[in-house]
Amino acid sequence: MKPSKSIKPRILFEDNHLIIINKLPSEIVQGDKTGDESLIDTVKQYIKVEYNKPGAVFLGLVHRIDRPVSGAVILAKTSKALSRMNEQIKNREIQKIYWAVVKSRPEPEEGKLTHWLIKNPKNNKSTAFNNEKKGTKKAELNYKLIDQSKDYQLLEVELLTGRHHQIRAQLAKIGCTIKGDLKYGAARSNKDASISLHARQLSFTHPVSKEKLNIKAKPPQDPLWNYFMENQK
Repeated sequence: MKPSKSIKPRILFEDNHLIIINKLPSEIVQGDKTGDESLIDTVKQYIKVEYNKPGAVFLGLVHRIDRPVSGAVILAKTSKALSRMNEQIKNREIQKIYWAVVKSRPEPEEGKLTHWLIKNPKNNKSTAFNNEKKGTKKAELNYKLIDQSKDYQLLEVELLTGRHHQIRAQLAKIGCTIKGDLKYGAARSNKDASISLHARQLSFTHPVSKEKLNIKAKPPQDPLWNYFMENQK
């Protein structure tokens, strides 16, 4: 039995405890009502075949990213690794850097955003407020403008809290809606229904070896992403 999708080229790191995958845009991390094959299913199948594992394969989700977003996702291959990684998530010990392509130039070009977010489960959307309101959760991120093309700006975003649609909602709040993100005000969608938000870099301590890891994920193959990627070399 072969894995239904070739996952090997997208493996950013793998050992006995962790596997980190460069998620494709439009790929779901966990199974949902669509019934589409999830990243977890694909990786489980890869492990089963690659290591000839009988029976069920253990694979724990350390964190997730939205379906239209691409980039690095950490999965745990052992329960020990999962519990220790969950502690790092809880204590905010994992640095998460994203790249976001936006139409409007932010003012100022670098800064920290603090908002209060509330999620509406009916439309699966978060609204950002400048002040705390009942039912809201504090959301913080750092951003800076790192490149620009003729029509777009590339922002580097450091996520300081982990709220629902946080980067999408906060950037939209300051007038910098992410390219292709119709839900948060983009004028048009991307051809593949993705949004131009990419989980670029993860920095953390390995849960078992205690080695410092710094994992980078290349953006999807796309003329605009390729342009920005070339400029960052």
